[in-house]
Amino acid sequence: MPARDRLHHAVRHALEAEGWTITADPLSLRLGTRDLYIDLGAERLLAAERNSQKIAVEIKALSGPSPVADLERALGQFVLYTDALEVFDPERVLYLALPQTAKSLLEEPIGQLLLSKGRLRVMLFHTTEERIITWLL
Repeated sequence: MPARDRLHHAVRHALEAEGWTITADPLSLRLGTRDLYIDLGAERLLAAERNSQKIAVEIKALSGPSPVADLERALGQFVLYTDALEVFDPERVLYLALPQTAKSLLEEPIGQLLLSKGRLRVMLFHTTEERIITWLL
């Protein structure tokens, strides 16, 4: 099992504060002989519909020497996990959890391109306050 991102607990607490129940930590998927581990699985009851909303969350800090290279790597992981979820857990939607410091990168043309093409779903969170700032689809 992979090591947890240093921001793991901040994201978990932010989700729980918004009424999400953590159902998997990590969420594991088996593809043939390979195991994939998505950082968190969560569920929230939608009272009006008496249904639940299910998400998976992959957490990335994008804090390496090149945030663009970190984003490229995260996007590859996001695509792989999205495809795996479509097969093994199609009710669950994947989000990439990024710290508020990534907002500037997402506002640049490279981030806007990914968001406008619908290739990325992002949850921005405040690292020290452990709260969700916004969901970007």
